[in-house]
Amino acid sequence: MDHVAQYREHGYAVVRGVFSPEEVARIATAIDAVHAEGVAHGRSFRHGNLFYNVRPDDSGTPLVPMVQWPSYHNAILNAVRLDPRWVDLLSPLIGGDLKQIINQLHWKAPGSKGDFAWHQDSRFRKPDEAYRNLGSSYIQTGLAIDPHTRASGAMRMIPNSHRNGPLALDTETEVLGNEMTDDALRAAGIDPANVIDLQLEPGDIAMWSPYLVHGSGRNTADHQRRLYINGYVRAADCDRGEWAFRDGRPVPLGPEPALVHYEALHENPEPHYV
Repeated sequence: MDHVAQYREHGYAVVRGVFSPEEVARIATAIDAVHAEGVAHGRSFRHGNLFYNVRPDDSGTPLVPMVQWPSYHNAILNAVRLDPRWVDLLSPLIGGDLKQIINQLHWKAPGSKGDFAWHQDSRFRKPDEAYRNLGSSYIQTGLAIDPHTRASGAMRMIPNSHRNGPLALDTETEVLGNEMTDDALRAAGIDPANVIDLQLEPGDIAMWSPYLVHGSGRNTADHQRRLYINGYVRAADCDRGEWAFRDGRPVPLGPEPALVHYEALHENPEPHYV
């Protein structure tokens, strides 16, 4: 339970080697299949909560930095988000009745513009009334598929920044595709000298608070940097999301998607390009 103390103290924790090399290889194959789907679309595409974020790189080739909710159609990724190991990690902090509001893949290809500006995940938990007791009820997790180093664009974070709740970080600028700047930290009263790199090996899991300030830079390594993110919330404190666990037992997806972040889910659930 060392991760529980670390999370409570610093706003993040790392648990090493949760998934084996064989498991990571299988998950990586599934992730690569989803990436190929995004490239095939050629531009951003949505079907309900499933969303492929596709944008051209400098040469005009489709770049897929992120896909949301691939688990609706990928059985391997769906099984990972419902793995009982999540309950072991999360239940000491937020209990065993959990909904899920993030199911997301991130890619950083070598040399690509995969920056994430400094931010708190709390800025995306809208509307406010749907997410109660955010600081104590919600945990974001990331499963490393590749080595996460400073060179490959590992997450960078400010330990203990979760203690201050929502901060005056720039919320007008889009997070994805914009660089981290020291000026943004100073404007929010944060000393850039406190930044750390979150270094991970394949199979490691990181956990962080929605109020923890974090971001990441571009990948200058010779390999891609893949991250599988799943965000869980104490069910009693959230009106949105898909059920993931009831009393510690996995809950399969229902016949209809639940409202998460896509506000037009019920008005426009059909497949369409964005």
